[in-house]
Amino acid sequence: MTVFHRNEKKTPLPDSLKGGVVAIGNFDGVHRGHQTVLNRALDLARERGVPALVLTFEPHPRAVFNPENPVFRLTAAPLKARLLEAMGFQSVIEYPFDREFSQRSADDFVRTVLVEWLGATEVVTGFDFHFGKGREGGPAFLMEKGQQYGFGVTLLDAFRDENAGVVSSTRIRGLLAEGAVTEVAGLLGYRFTVASEVIKGQQLGRTLGFPTANMALAPETTLRTGIYAVHLHRADGSLHRGVASFGYRPTVTENGAALLETYVFDFGGDLYGETCSVSFFSHLRDEWKFDGLDPLVAQIRRDEEEARAVLAGVTPLGELDRKIAF
Repeated sequence: MTVFHRNEKKTPLPDSLKGGVVAIGNFDGVHRGHQTVLNRALDLARERGVPALVLTFEPHPRAVFNPENPVFRLTAAPLKARLLEAMGFQSVIEYPFDREFSQRSADDFVRTVLVEWLGATEVVTGFDFHFGKGREGGPAFLMEKGQQYGFGVTLLDAFRDENAGVVSSTRIRGLLAEGAVTEVAGLLGYRFTVASEVIKGQQLGRTLGFPTANMALAPETTLRTGIYAVHLHRADGSLHRGVASFGYRPTVTENGAALLETYVFDFGGDLYGETCSVSFFSHLRDEWKFDGLDPLVAQIRRDEEEARAVLAGVTPLGELDRKIAF
């Protein structure tokens, strides 16, 4: 899959990708609500025999307008692209979002990006999509411009779960703050996953008999601290089960930065410098402070046993979960 990072003036779109169906949105999390939009775009592209593309924006607009309070990204750009590729898209356009771009008129965006650069024949988006300076462009405006420039517009209503609740990135962030990764999986359609480079830590786990793959997640991550049953994927595609601790290691350090530390079962290799992904299956317990290393080691053994039991019975939620978490 091709990922374009620059704007239409610097990166011409190959002719093979022009004239396609374009799904537009931020799509943070690529959750089941987003998937209704994305799957409609894929269906239309298949029916018409044209490319299926996603137009999204990087960085997240909140990082531009409120950099002191960045949003917790459910899916950083590389993981989002991986999810979209797994769904079947030929290309992701990661359009640079900055203050200059935010001041472009809605008409300019439609004309220069959708028509002249992408050559879109159909635009698919959510019913609440707004764009352009002052959010002047909305659904009615987009449909009007579609008639003017000759492309179709498909708008999708908000997706609701089985309990009639709207599935949103905000709702999912709230559940992750509670450690409710099982409920989150139901809203995402796949297990919540993070990806990062494995870095060196204090290497205390190695001396205790439980070496860990350590990852520093984004500071704004609001995942509940605690112990989780996880799957770890290496860069070579291999899958490993494990138990992970996310938090501040109160037994062995004070005022440390939050780390995700994964003890990979039955593995003795070196992962330093490798970008791995970790998928969360169950929150086993909160992070505790122990009175010394001996009770900590005893609890780690119990955590390992519980995680092995949890992971022994897991199956993919669907095709996307199989591709991402298994």
